[in-house]
Amino acid sequence: MHKATLSVVAKSVEELKSSLEEKFGDKILSIEVRSRVAGKQDETSFYDVWISCSKGDLVELVEFLFSFDFPIFHVMSGDDIGNAVLLNYHFSLFTGAGRGKRIGVVLSLEVPKEDLTMPSLYDKIPGIEYSEREMHEMLGVSFNGLPNQSLVFLPEDWDEKVHPWRRDDSGLSPKHIKELS
Repeated sequence: MHKATLSVVAKSVEELKSSLEEKFGDKILSIEVRSRVAGKQDETSFYDVWISCSKGDLVELVEFLFSFDFPIFHVMSGDDIGNAVLLNYHFSLFTGAGRGKRIGVVLSLEVPKEDLTMPSLYDKIPGIEYSEREMHEMLGVSFNGLPNQSLVFLPEDWDEKVHPWRRDDSGLSPKHIKELS
């Protein structure tokens, strides 16, 4: 689908899903649409689209979201899942379109622990800086192109080889745990 065609595409969750499937095909590992029902009449309040992809396809997917609407970035969540770190990028599209038209988009990907690097989205979405810095300090994921990679939550004298959210040897040890009372 060409950019000129995208500008006239109706902004619906079904068309977003089919456009993603058409453009990315097998690059999308899975895609799921969930409707969120609320209110007195149990009407659809908004939709969530959960997309699982490889780390190499993240930037292209985010750029594609821009062809629909400016993706409002909310937060990035992460988890140590064994041999990889799972990252979930949470966005919204069409936030001002009204009830039933807002679309939440979650781009979910695994970053193998042998190569804990990701391209930064900072140059496209500057508001992502603190989430990328948080994932760096808590899970050890480095973001190429992120200008400021200093600590956000941990003390300045923190050993940056220790990542509190990791469940492996780079996670917390008993010496990092302090009694509060």
